[in-house]
Amino acid sequence: MLNSIGGKILSGILRYNARNHINYYKDMVEKKTDTSESEDKKEITEDIVDAFEIRAISDKGIDYDKLITKFGSSKITPDLIERLEKVTGKPIHHYLRRGIFFSHRDLDKILTAYEKKEPFYLYTGRGPSNEALHLGHLIPFTFTKYLQDVFDVPLVIQLTDDEKYYHKPLELEDCRKYAIENIKDIIAVGFNPERTFIFRNTDYIDQLYPNSLKIAKHVTLNQIKGIFGFNDSDNAGKFSFPPLQAAPAFSTTFPQIFGDKDIPCLIPHAIDQDVYFRMTRDVAPRIGMKKPACIHSCFFPALQGLKSKMSGSIETSSIFSTDTPNQIKTKINKYAFSGGQDTLEKQRELGANLDIDVAYQFLRFFLEDEAEFLEIGRKYQKGELLTGEVKAKAINVIQKVVLTHQENRAKVTDEIIKDFMSRKKIDPLPAAFRK
Repeated sequence: MLNSIGGKILSGILRYNARNHINYYKDMVEKKTDTSESEDKKEITEDIVDAFEIRAISDKGIDYDKLITKFGSSKITPDLIERLEKVTGKPIHHYLRRGIFFSHRDLDKILTAYEKKEPFYLYTGRGPSNEALHLGHLIPFTFTKYLQDVFDVPLVIQLTDDEKYYHKPLELEDCRKYAIENIKDIIAVGFNPERTFIFRNTDYIDQLYPNSLKIAKHVTLNQIKGIFGFNDSDNAGKFSFPPLQAAPAFSTTFPQIFGDKDIPCLIPHAIDQDVYFRMTRDVAPRIGMKKPACIHSCFFPALQGLKSKMSGSIETSSIFSTDTPNQIKTKINKYAFSGGQDTLEKQRELGANLDIDVAYQFLRFFLEDEAEFLEIGRKYQKGELLTGEVKAKAINVIQKVVLTHQENRAKVTDEIIKDFMSRKKIDPLPAAFRK
Protein backbone atom coordinates (compact mmCIF):
# COMPACT_ATOMS: atom_id res chain seq x y z
CA MET A 1 0.00 0.00 0.00
CA LEU A 2 2.70 2.48 1.06
CA ASN A 3 4.86 1.43 -1.88
CA SER A 4 1.93 2.03 -4.21
CA ILE A 5 1.24 5.47 -2.74
CA GLY A 6 4.93 6.34 -2.77
CA GLY A 7 5.22 5.24 -6.37
CA LYS A 8 2.32 7.45 -7.37
CA ILE A 9 3.77 10.42 -5.51
CA LEU A 10 7.21 9.87 -7.09
CA SER A 11 5.62 9.49 -10.52
CA GLY A 12 3.76 12.74 -10.02
CA ILE A 13 6.93 14.55 -8.93
CA LEU A 14 8.83 13.25 -11.95
CA ARG A 15 6.05 14.32 -14.29
CA TYR A 16 5.92 17.74 -12.68
CA ASN A 17 9.69 18.23 -12.85
CA ALA A 18 9.92 17.01 -16.42
CA ARG A 19 7.31 19.52 -17.51
CA ASN A 20 8.45 22.43 -15.40
CA HIS A 21 12.23 22.44 -14.92
CA ILE A 22 12.58 24.36 -18.18
CA ASN A 23 10.24 27.34 -18.35
CA TYR A 24 9.06 26.78 -21.90
CA TYR A 25 7.38 23.48 -21.01
CA LYS A 26 4.66 25.21 -19.02
CA ASP A 27 3.02 26.64 -22.16
CA MET A 28 2.88 23.35 -24.01
CA VAL A 29 -0.25 21.17 -24.17
CA GLU A 30 -0.60 17.65 -25.42
CA LYS A 31 -2.04 17.40 -28.90
CA LYS A 32 -1.87 15.14 -31.91
CA THR A 33 0.38 16.28 -34.71
CA ASP A 34 -2.23 15.47 -37.37
CA THR A 35 -5.00 17.99 -36.80
CA SER A 36 -8.43 17.09 -38.13
CA GLU A 37 -10.38 19.42 -40.38
CA SER A 38 -12.89 20.15 -37.60
CA GLU A 39 -10.07 21.11 -35.23
CA ASP A 40 -8.57 23.46 -37.84
CA LYS A 41 -11.83 25.43 -37.91
CA LYS A 42 -11.94 25.98 -34.15
CA GLU A 43 -11.50 29.54 -33.00
CA ILE A 44 -8.22 30.25 -31.24
CA THR A 45 -7.54 32.92 -28.64
CA GLU A 46 -3.78 33.21 -29.14
CA ASP A 47 -1.24 32.52 -31.85
CA ILE A 48 -0.15 28.89 -32.19
CA VAL A 49 3.46 28.30 -33.22
CA ASP A 50 5.07 24.91 -32.79
CA ALA A 51 6.85 22.33 -34.92
CA PHE A 52 3.59 21.04 -36.41
CA GLU A 53 1.10 23.91 -36.48
CA ILE A 54 1.16 27.65 -37.23
CA ARG A 55 -2.02 29.71 -36.83
CA ALA A 56 -2.46 33.40 -36.08
CA ILE A 57 -5.44 35.15 -34.52
CA SER A 58 -4.83 38.36 -36.49
CA ASP A 59 -5.00 39.01 -40.23
CA LYS A 60 -1.57 40.63 -39.75
CA GLY A 61 -0.14 37.21 -38.92
CA ILE A 62 1.91 36.05 -35.95
CA ASP A 63 2.77 38.63 -33.29
CA TYR A 64 6.52 38.06 -33.35
CA ASP A 65 7.26 40.41 -30.45
CA LYS A 66 5.03 38.28 -28.21
CA LEU A 67 6.67 35.16 -29.60
CA ILE A 68 10.11 36.44 -28.63
CA THR A 69 8.87 36.93 -25.06
CA LYS A 70 7.15 33.53 -24.97
CA PHE A 71 10.13 31.63 -26.40
CA GLY A 72 12.72 33.59 -24.42
CA SER A 73 14.82 34.56 -27.44
CA SER A 74 16.33 37.99 -28.18
CA LYS A 75 15.25 40.53 -30.77
CA ILE A 76 17.70 41.33 -33.56
CA THR A 77 18.37 45.01 -32.92
CA PRO A 78 19.70 47.68 -35.29
CA ASP A 79 22.92 47.69 -33.24
CA LEU A 80 23.37 43.95 -33.77
CA ILE A 81 22.73 44.31 -37.51
CA GLU A 82 25.27 47.14 -37.68
CA ARG A 83 27.78 45.00 -35.80
CA LEU A 84 27.28 42.06 -38.18
CA GLU A 85 27.87 44.33 -41.17
CA LYS A 86 30.99 45.76 -39.56
CA VAL A 87 32.38 42.35 -38.60
CA THR A 88 31.89 40.85 -42.08
CA GLY A 89 32.68 43.98 -44.06
CA LYS A 90 29.84 42.99 -46.42
CA PRO A 91 26.44 44.62 -47.12
CA ILE A 92 23.66 43.40 -44.88
CA HIS A 93 21.02 41.08 -46.37
CA HIS A 94 17.59 42.59 -46.93
CA TYR A 95 16.09 39.76 -44.83
CA LEU A 96 17.78 41.38 -41.82
CA ARG A 97 17.06 44.93 -42.88
CA ARG A 98 13.33 44.17 -43.26
CA GLY A 99 12.95 42.08 -40.11
CA ILE A 100 12.40 38.77 -41.89
CA PHE A 101 15.10 37.29 -39.67
CA PHE A 102 14.01 38.93 -36.45
CA SER A 103 15.15 36.90 -33.43
CA HIS A 104 18.23 35.08 -32.20
CA ARG A 105 19.95 33.13 -29.48
CA ASP A 106 23.63 33.98 -28.91
CA LEU A 107 24.28 35.50 -32.34
CA ASP A 108 26.35 38.09 -30.48
CA LYS A 109 28.59 35.30 -29.15
CA ILE A 110 29.12 33.97 -32.70
CA LEU A 111 30.18 37.45 -33.81
CA THR A 112 32.56 37.68 -30.87
CA ALA A 113 34.12 34.34 -31.81
CA TYR A 114 34.52 35.49 -35.40
CA GLU A 115 36.16 38.74 -34.27
CA LYS A 116 38.68 36.60 -32.36
CA LYS A 117 39.26 34.56 -35.54
CA GLU A 118 37.80 31.48 -33.90
CA PRO A 119 35.92 28.97 -36.08
CA PHE A 120 32.18 28.27 -36.15
CA TYR A 121 29.94 26.47 -38.59
CA LEU A 122 26.43 26.72 -40.00
CA TYR A 123 23.72 24.06 -39.76
CA THR A 124 20.29 24.02 -41.37
CA GLY A 125 18.01 21.40 -42.87
CA ARG A 126 14.89 20.24 -44.62
CA GLY A 127 12.24 17.56 -44.05
CA PRO A 128 11.62 15.91 -47.46
CA SER A 129 7.88 15.20 -47.63
CA ASN A 130 7.46 15.80 -51.37
CA GLU A 131 9.49 16.34 -54.54
CA ALA A 132 9.10 20.12 -54.88
CA LEU A 133 9.93 22.95 -52.51
CA HIS A 134 7.69 25.97 -52.22
CA LEU A 135 9.00 29.52 -51.90
CA GLY A 136 8.76 29.47 -48.12
CA HIS A 137 11.18 26.55 -47.98
CA LEU A 138 13.78 28.59 -49.85
CA ILE A 139 13.91 31.44 -47.30
CA PRO A 140 16.22 29.79 -44.72
CA PHE A 141 18.44 28.39 -47.48
CA THR A 142 18.75 31.75 -49.23
CA PHE A 143 19.75 33.40 -45.96
CA THR A 144 22.12 30.56 -45.07
CA LYS A 145 23.88 31.07 -48.41
CA TYR A 146 24.36 34.73 -47.50
CA LEU A 147 25.86 33.72 -44.15
CA GLN A 148 28.19 31.21 -45.80
CA ASP A 149 29.29 33.82 -48.34
CA VAL A 150 30.07 36.57 -45.82
CA PHE A 151 31.67 34.35 -43.14
CA ASP A 152 33.27 31.66 -45.37
CA VAL A 153 32.52 28.92 -42.84
CA PRO A 154 31.60 25.23 -43.21
CA LEU A 155 27.93 24.40 -43.65
CA VAL A 156 26.12 21.13 -42.91
CA ILE A 157 22.60 20.51 -44.26
CA GLN A 158 20.45 17.73 -42.84
CA LEU A 159 17.70 15.96 -44.81
CA THR A 160 15.40 14.30 -42.26
CA ASP A 161 14.03 11.47 -44.37
CA ASP A 162 13.49 9.44 -41.18
CA GLU A 163 11.33 12.12 -39.57
CA LYS A 164 9.01 12.38 -42.57
CA TYR A 165 8.67 8.60 -42.62
CA TYR A 166 7.48 8.73 -39.00
CA HIS A 167 5.09 11.64 -39.51
CA LYS A 168 3.67 11.20 -43.02
CA PRO A 169 1.81 8.37 -44.80
CA LEU A 170 4.88 7.68 -46.93
CA GLU A 171 7.15 4.71 -47.57
CA LEU A 172 10.75 5.08 -46.44
CA GLU A 173 12.03 4.81 -50.01
CA ASP A 174 9.71 7.66 -51.01
CA CYS A 175 11.25 9.85 -48.29
CA ARG A 176 14.75 8.95 -49.42
CA LYS A 177 13.85 9.73 -53.03
CA TYR A 178 12.25 13.05 -52.08
CA ALA A 179 15.41 13.91 -50.16
CA ILE A 180 17.50 13.64 -53.33
CA GLU A 181 15.01 15.77 -55.26
CA ASN A 182 15.09 18.36 -52.47
CA ILE A 183 18.90 18.29 -52.46
CA LYS A 184 18.80 19.39 -56.11
CA ASP A 185 16.75 22.42 -55.07
CA ILE A 186 19.10 23.15 -52.17
CA ILE A 187 22.20 22.98 -54.36
CA ALA A 188 20.47 25.30 -56.85
CA VAL A 189 20.50 28.04 -54.19
CA GLY A 190 24.23 28.34 -54.86
CA PHE A 191 26.15 26.96 -51.88
CA ASN A 192 29.91 26.58 -52.03
CA PRO A 193 30.58 22.88 -52.78
CA GLU A 194 34.00 23.02 -51.13
CA ARG A 195 32.50 24.29 -47.86
CA THR A 196 29.19 22.36 -47.76
CA PHE A 197 28.22 18.85 -46.64
CA ILE A 198 24.66 17.63 -47.33
CA PHE A 199 23.41 14.37 -45.85
CA ARG A 200 20.33 12.21 -45.44
CA ASN A 201 19.86 10.88 -41.94
CA THR A 202 19.49 7.30 -43.17
CA ASP A 203 22.90 7.58 -44.89
CA TYR A 204 24.76 9.39 -42.10
CA ILE A 205 23.26 7.54 -39.13
CA ASP A 206 26.62 6.03 -38.12
CA GLN A 207 27.91 9.51 -37.19
CA LEU A 208 24.60 10.93 -35.98
CA TYR A 209 23.91 8.07 -33.61
CA PRO A 210 26.63 8.52 -30.94
CA ASN A 211 25.69 12.13 -30.16
CA SER A 212 21.98 11.40 -30.47
CA LEU A 213 22.44 8.71 -27.81
CA LYS A 214 24.06 11.22 -25.45
CA ILE A 215 21.26 13.70 -26.07
CA ALA A 216 18.51 11.09 -25.66
CA LYS A 217 19.89 10.01 -22.29
CA HIS A 218 19.28 13.53 -20.95
CA VAL A 219 15.73 13.98 -22.29
CA THR A 220 12.85 12.12 -20.66
CA LEU A 221 9.75 10.74 -22.31
CA ASN A 222 7.61 13.28 -20.47
CA GLN A 223 9.80 16.09 -21.71
CA ILE A 224 9.37 14.93 -25.31
CA LYS A 225 5.61 14.81 -24.77
CA GLY A 226 5.63 18.27 -23.26
CA ILE A 227 7.83 19.84 -25.92
CA PHE A 228 6.34 18.26 -29.04
CA GLY A 229 2.79 17.39 -27.95
CA PHE A 230 3.11 13.67 -28.67
CA ASN A 231 0.87 11.23 -26.84
CA ASP A 232 0.66 7.50 -26.21
CA SER A 233 -0.99 6.87 -29.59
CA ASP A 234 1.98 8.25 -31.55
CA ASN A 235 4.52 5.85 -33.01
CA ALA A 236 7.80 5.34 -31.18
CA GLY A 237 9.78 6.86 -34.03
CA LYS A 238 8.33 10.30 -33.35
CA PHE A 239 9.66 10.14 -29.79
CA SER A 240 13.11 8.95 -30.88
CA PHE A 241 13.65 11.50 -33.64
CA PRO A 242 14.29 14.85 -31.85
CA PRO A 243 17.80 13.88 -30.64
CA LEU A 244 18.70 13.16 -34.29
CA GLN A 245 17.76 16.70 -35.31
CA ALA A 246 19.76 18.00 -32.36
CA ALA A 247 22.93 15.99 -33.09
CA PRO A 248 24.21 18.11 -36.04
CA ALA A 249 24.30 21.12 -33.71
CA PHE A 250 27.38 19.53 -32.10
CA SER A 251 30.60 19.59 -34.10
CA THR A 252 31.75 16.11 -33.03
CA THR A 253 28.98 14.73 -35.25
CA PHE A 254 31.28 15.69 -38.15
CA PRO A 255 34.73 14.26 -37.35
CA GLN A 256 35.82 14.57 -41.00
CA ILE A 257 35.53 18.37 -40.60
CA PHE A 258 36.15 19.16 -36.93
CA GLY A 259 37.78 16.04 -35.49
CA ASP A 260 36.94 15.90 -31.79
CA LYS A 261 36.95 19.69 -31.28
CA ASP A 262 33.95 21.45 -29.75
CA ILE A 263 33.22 24.15 -32.35
CA PRO A 264 30.22 26.47 -31.94
CA CYS A 265 27.34 26.28 -34.38
CA LEU A 266 24.88 28.85 -35.81
CA ILE A 267 21.51 27.53 -36.98
CA PRO A 268 19.37 29.65 -39.33
CA HIS A 269 15.80 28.36 -39.23
CA ALA A 270 12.12 29.31 -39.19
CA ILE A 271 10.86 30.09 -35.71
CA ASP A 272 8.57 27.02 -35.59
CA GLN A 273 11.67 24.79 -35.34
CA ASP A 274 12.86 26.55 -32.21
CA VAL A 275 11.37 23.85 -29.97
CA TYR A 276 14.02 21.41 -31.20
CA PHE A 277 16.87 23.75 -30.44
CA ARG A 278 15.61 24.90 -27.05
CA MET A 279 15.82 21.23 -26.14
CA THR A 280 19.28 21.01 -27.74
CA ARG A 281 20.58 24.06 -25.87
CA ASP A 282 19.26 22.67 -22.58
CA VAL A 283 21.07 19.37 -23.11
CA ALA A 284 24.37 20.82 -24.40
CA PRO A 285 26.07 21.60 -21.04
CA ARG A 286 25.01 18.22 -19.66
CA ILE A 287 26.94 16.43 -22.41
CA GLY A 288 29.89 18.83 -22.20
CA MET A 289 29.24 20.69 -25.48
CA LYS A 290 28.74 24.32 -26.45
CA LYS A 291 25.18 25.54 -26.87
CA PRO A 292 24.27 26.16 -30.53
CA ALA A 293 23.35 29.71 -31.52
CA CYS A 294 20.17 30.30 -33.54
CA ILE A 295 18.77 32.96 -35.84
CA HIS A 296 15.04 32.84 -36.55
CA SER A 297 12.96 33.82 -39.57
CA CYS A 298 9.31 34.75 -39.68
CA PHE A 299 6.95 32.76 -41.89
CA PHE A 300 6.42 33.17 -45.61
CA PRO A 301 2.66 33.74 -45.89
CA ALA A 302 0.15 31.49 -47.60
CA LEU A 303 -1.56 33.00 -50.62
CA GLN A 304 -4.78 33.18 -48.61
CA GLY A 305 -3.24 35.48 -46.00
CA LEU A 306 -0.83 35.86 -43.10
CA LYS A 307 -2.83 33.80 -40.61
CA SER A 308 -0.95 30.72 -41.80
CA LYS A 309 2.30 29.92 -43.55
CA MET A 310 2.68 28.53 -47.05
CA SER A 311 2.14 24.76 -47.01
CA GLY A 312 3.46 22.15 -49.40
CA SER A 313 0.38 19.98 -48.79
CA ILE A 314 -2.07 22.70 -49.90
CA GLU A 315 -1.62 23.43 -53.61
CA THR A 316 -3.63 26.65 -53.65
CA SER A 317 -1.76 28.11 -50.67
CA SER A 318 1.66 27.83 -52.26
CA ILE A 319 3.91 28.78 -55.12
CA PHE A 320 6.25 25.91 -55.87
CA SER A 321 9.73 25.91 -57.35
CA THR A 322 8.30 23.82 -60.21
CA ASP A 323 5.45 26.23 -61.11
CA THR A 324 5.29 27.68 -64.61
CA PRO A 325 5.07 31.47 -65.18
CA ASN A 326 1.39 31.07 -66.02
CA GLN A 327 0.70 29.07 -62.86
CA ILE A 328 2.40 31.76 -60.78
CA LYS A 329 0.35 34.48 -62.46
CA THR A 330 -2.90 32.59 -61.96
CA LYS A 331 -2.22 31.76 -58.31
CA ILE A 332 -1.29 35.32 -57.32
CA ASN A 333 -4.14 36.93 -59.25
CA LYS A 334 -6.73 34.42 -58.04
CA TYR A 335 -5.68 33.57 -54.48
CA ALA A 336 -3.36 36.27 -53.08
CA PHE A 337 -5.21 38.03 -50.26
CA SER A 338 -5.42 41.77 -50.81
CA GLY A 339 -5.02 44.58 -48.31
CA GLY A 340 -6.45 47.02 -50.84
CA GLN A 341 -9.92 48.51 -50.71
CA ASP A 342 -12.88 46.95 -52.50
CA THR A 343 -13.51 49.90 -54.83
CA LEU A 344 -11.28 52.18 -56.86
CA GLU A 345 -12.63 55.23 -55.05
CA LYS A 346 -11.93 53.81 -51.60
CA GLN A 347 -8.43 52.69 -52.62
CA ARG A 348 -7.59 56.19 -53.88
CA GLU A 349 -8.97 57.67 -50.65
CA LEU A 350 -7.81 55.21 -47.98
CA GLY A 351 -4.96 53.25 -49.56
CA ALA A 352 -3.98 49.67 -48.78
CA ASN A 353 -3.20 47.86 -45.53
CA LEU A 354 0.34 46.63 -46.24
CA ASP A 355 0.41 44.41 -43.16
CA ILE A 356 -2.17 42.01 -44.58
CA ASP A 357 -1.51 42.30 -48.32
CA VAL A 358 0.08 39.08 -49.59
CA ALA A 359 1.45 40.46 -52.88
CA TYR A 360 3.21 43.26 -51.00
CA GLN A 361 4.56 40.76 -48.47
CA PHE A 362 5.93 38.65 -51.35
CA LEU A 363 7.82 41.74 -52.51
CA ARG A 364 9.12 42.22 -48.98
CA PHE A 365 10.80 38.81 -49.26
CA PHE A 366 11.93 38.81 -52.89
CA LEU A 367 12.27 42.36 -54.25
CA GLU A 368 15.87 43.15 -53.35
CA ASP A 369 15.94 46.78 -54.55
CA GLU A 370 15.32 48.68 -51.32
CA ALA A 371 14.40 52.01 -52.89
CA GLU A 372 11.87 50.40 -55.23
CA PHE A 373 10.36 48.31 -52.43
CA LEU A 374 9.90 51.35 -50.18
CA GLU A 375 8.42 53.39 -53.03
CA ILE A 376 5.87 50.68 -53.86
CA GLY A 377 4.87 50.51 -50.22
CA ARG A 378 4.52 54.29 -49.94
CA LYS A 379 2.38 54.61 -53.07
CA TYR A 380 0.23 51.55 -52.31
CA GLN A 381 -0.44 52.73 -48.77
CA LYS A 382 -1.43 56.21 -50.00
CA GLY A 383 -3.72 54.86 -52.72
CA GLU A 384 -1.52 55.87 -55.64
CA LEU A 385 -1.17 52.20 -56.65
CA LEU A 386 -3.96 49.66 -57.06
CA THR A 387 -3.99 46.03 -55.95
CA GLY A 388 -3.74 44.83 -59.56
CA GLU A 389 -0.59 46.88 -60.10
CA VAL A 390 1.10 45.50 -56.98
CA LYS A 391 0.07 41.96 -57.88
CA ALA A 392 1.51 42.46 -61.36
CA LYS A 393 4.83 43.54 -59.84
CA ALA A 394 4.82 40.56 -57.46
CA ILE A 395 4.07 38.20 -60.36
CA ASN A 396 6.99 39.60 -62.34
CA VAL A 397 9.42 39.30 -59.42
CA ILE A 398 8.32 35.80 -58.39
CA GLN A 399 8.38 34.53 -61.97
CA LYS A 400 12.01 35.64 -62.29
CA VAL A 401 12.97 34.08 -58.94
CA VAL A 402 11.40 30.74 -59.84
CA LEU A 403 12.75 30.71 -63.40
CA THR A 404 16.30 31.41 -62.16
CA HIS A 405 15.94 28.64 -59.60
CA GLN A 406 14.69 26.19 -62.23
CA GLU A 407 17.61 27.03 -64.52
CA ASN A 408 20.11 26.47 -61.68
CA ARG A 409 18.43 23.22 -60.67
CA ALA A 410 18.60 21.89 -64.22
CA LYS A 411 22.40 22.17 -64.02
CA VAL A 412 22.63 19.90 -60.95
CA THR A 413 24.01 16.54 -62.06
CA ASP A 414 24.36 13.25 -60.21
CA GLU A 415 28.09 13.94 -59.87
CA ILE A 416 27.43 17.32 -58.27
CA ILE A 417 25.02 15.71 -55.80
CA LYS A 418 27.59 13.02 -55.01
CA ASP A 419 30.22 15.66 -54.32
CA PHE A 420 27.99 17.63 -51.93
CA MET A 421 27.08 14.40 -50.09
CA SER A 422 30.63 13.04 -49.89
CA ARG A 423 32.29 12.99 -46.47
CA LYS A 424 35.06 15.28 -47.59
CA LYS A 425 37.43 17.22 -45.40
CA ILE A 426 36.53 20.87 -44.98
CA ASP A 427 38.86 23.38 -43.34
CA PRO A 428 36.99 24.74 -40.29
CA LEU A 429 38.65 28.16 -40.65
CA PRO A 430 37.69 30.81 -43.18
CA ALA A 431 40.37 31.38 -45.80
CA ALA A 432 41.16 34.79 -44.31
CA PHE A 433 42.01 33.21 -40.93
CA ARG A 434 44.37 30.51 -42.22
CA LYS A 435 48.08 31.02 -41.72
